Amino acid sequence: MSTEPDVVITGLGATTPLGGDVASTWDAALAGKSGIRTLDNDWADRYEIPVRFAGTLAQPASERLSRPETKRMDPSAQYALVAAREAWADAGAPEIDGERLGAVVASGIGGIWTLLDGWDVVREKGARRVLPMTVPMLMPNSPAANVSIEFGARAGVHAPVSACASGAEAIAWGVGMIRSGRADVVIAGGTEAVVHPMPISAFAAMKALSTRNDDPAGASRPYDVTRDGFVMSEGAGVVVLESAEHARARGAKVYGRVAGYGMTGDAHHIAAPEPTGVGQTTAMRYALQDAGVTPHDVVHINAHATSTSVGDMIEARGIRAVFGTDADHMRLSATKSMTGHLLGAAGALESIFSVLALRDRLAPPTINVSQPDPDLDLDLVRDTPRELPQGQIAAINNSFGFGGHNVALVLTSA
Repeated sequence: MSTEPDVVITGLGATTPLGGDVASTWDAALAGKSGIRTLDNDWADRYEIPVRFAGTLAQPASERLSRPETKRMDPSAQYALVAAREAWADAGAPEIDGERLGAVVASGIGGIWTLLDGWDVVREKGARRVLPMTVPMLMPNSPAANVSIEFGARAGVHAPVSACASGAEAIAWGVGMIRSGRADVVIAGGTEAVVHPMPISAFAAMKALSTRNDDPAGASRPYDVTRDGFVMSEGAGVVVLESAEHARARGAKVYGRVAGYGMTGDAHHIAAPEPTGVGQTTAMRYALQDAGVTPHDVVHINAHATSTSVGDMIEARGIRAVFGTDADHMRLSATKSMTGHLLGAAGALESIFSVLALRDRLAPPTINVSQPDPDLDLDLVRDTPRELPQGQIAAINNSFGFGGHNVALVLTSA
């Protein structure tokens, strides 16, 4: 029998294209709203970019942070700090020795705004005009470091980088820190700030992005036969993880439990998913085994489902392979249809959606699916939320990233 401590979620924080905090984001998701909009700039015309839309923050970080904070942090760190402050307050700002507090905040790309702005300064004004804070701002560990400094987290500060699986992997790392005894509380999640002409151009060059410029809100359409790519978005999602014993001792409210995780690598291609989905299915199986739950216990899946022609159905077939006939009673949600793809923050935000789905017994909808892929044999929640059963239930959040990173998290109700 395992002696590892149970790990629970006691605080949630987010800033997203759907809302400036968790409550507004979740309400918008349950209402089936889209956070995708035409960009209010001339990038497409000036740089001949074929994509004119993205998911930008519903509430600018500058409205939540002081001017000195915005000047010394890249947007990726700004978003992380906004979400971390909300999560910490939501957890009741636990009193804890910094030696028992950890921080794991991931980003798939990091401080690209700072990096590219710095290069512009060198080219246009010379090296002497580069800001001294440029390196601390552009580092991919800068969000994690700033969060650790804000809350005095000295048990360890980590910044796993695994592309679009980064946010979910950060939560897995946080669970591992608590299970191993390194920390009692960990602030964990992901952040991304890549709505910038260069990454948009680069993803467009890969033919990875939707080009539905005439219908931004309808562009992200997982599992629809007309899907043509993902939608770039920005934001952050952060959770406060805590050993169940520590949470119980201080009387903390508990949203749910991170019961298990599975992580694998495809070792196949730098961008394309392994076509049989074996890495994804193995990650899900590992997560179930680690959590000590059976396929029958899982009633909800928040899928990675980015709205790409190939990736969506590889995951769907993998889910069926893992769960067999038990998949028939599961509710499948693809929330990127509303938020777009937050890259390194996606897995963290979707973990928040998953635990709220368990709390509220509501699977959030998938929007924009008017012609479901005929090969999809899972129960996709479309347009309106769907009730989940009462009692002790479990959900899986899948996150997969370029480079062959696969992360599955199993969450259970409180």
